[in-house]
Amino acid sequence: MGFLSFFSKPVRTLLKLPSGSFTMDRTGQVVVATLPSSFPSDLTHEIGNTVLQAFRDAQEAHLPLNELVVHYPSLRVTAREMRGGAIIFLTPILSTSPKVMISPATT
Repeated sequence: MGFLSFFSKPVRTLLKLPSGSFTMDRTGQVVVATLPSSFPSDLTHEIGNTVLQAFRDAQEAHLPLNELVVHYPSLRVTAREMRGGAIIFLTPILSTSPKVMISPATT
């Protein structure tokens, strides 16, 4: 049986949610990334270009947008504008972690 398993194709695993960050310059090129090498670069560029476009659209509309936070059920994307570029943090949200609610500071 071991000989037959040598010829079988390995089962593809699902894409694991990334944990890391990457920086894009104003032209859409990834400058630095701490994402795992298994994470697709096409997806990195798609996320980054979408974030850059959101910052550009806000600037054209004269809206002061310096940070963008997107919450998905299992992933949080946090992006900060950096002189035309952006630094983007991808953080998986574990279903076993307790939800923490932070109330705004009252002054």
